[in-house]
Amino acid sequence: MSYANPTSLVSTEWLSQHLSAPDIRVVDASWYLPNENRNPKAEFSEAHIPGAVFFDIDDIADSDTDLPHMVPSPEKFSSRMRKLGLGDGNRIVVYDGSGIRSAARAWWMIRLFGHDDVSILDGGLVKWQAEGRTISDLPTPAKERHFTSRINGLMIKDKDQVRRNIETAKNQVLDARSKGRFEGNDPEPRQGLRSGRIPGSQNLPFNQLINGDGTLQSADKLKSAFSDAGIDKKQPVITTCGSGITACVLAFGLHMIGHPQVAVYDGSWTEWGLDTDMPLSSGAK
Repeated sequence: MSYANPTSLVSTEWLSQHLSAPDIRVVDASWYLPNENRNPKAEFSEAHIPGAVFFDIDDIADSDTDLPHMVPSPEKFSSRMRKLGLGDGNRIVVYDGSGIRSAARAWWMIRLFGHDDVSILDGGLVKWQAEGRTISDLPTPAKERHFTSRINGLMIKDKDQVRRNIETAKNQVLDARSKGRFEGNDPEPRQGLRSGRIPGSQNLPFNQLINGDGTLQSADKLKSAFSDAGIDKKQPVITTCGSGITACVLAFGLHMIGHPQVAVYDGSWTEWGLDTDMPLSSGAK
């Protein structure tokens, strides 16, 4: 089985050959959990793929909420993209410092706001550096470019929609967190969150879609992973996680095997776990 959307994933070799193409724009979207004690912006300044700009997931976000990196308004997203020199007519290639993790969040956001010509670098910066490819510490001058923002409401769900879905079960809900967090046995990395899961949800830890070298698993293995998690390809899916980052890895995996209807619950467990009015389940499924 081949990937259903092969151009959404590019190899390090491909990017190396196309790095100087006039329509290619490279984006570093590295992001790490607080307990990882890593500063992605500082790491970007020290080492990035030549010509890359930094997509700050925590800044390109809604500043009117206490929830982390929620989707911003179309106006704010367009403004930030313009300032990064990303816009209409560009083919955008996103990577991160983990292989494939936060790059999927940037990939999803860019598509959410109407720009479909975006791909993820398979294996990310880890694979690029392991292969001894060129690294830069020079800032990339960004020439502003118009970005036409058209939000696709089918790609995103909010808390109320997910709450109603518990009764209607029109969408399958798939959680990217670890099994221990999903079952409520392991503590959440963020303070103040209840432990457990959204009632009726299934579990597929995002790292099960990633090979040891940080590359995406084959289409056959992706298909098996989703099938083993109880996902029916004919039914729509809502992906969720801790704060809307790795839910996008599941969304990307589903995209790569051609699932037609996938949305991300933006607030994810950070929002749901904070709200004591929201029901939860725990224990083994």
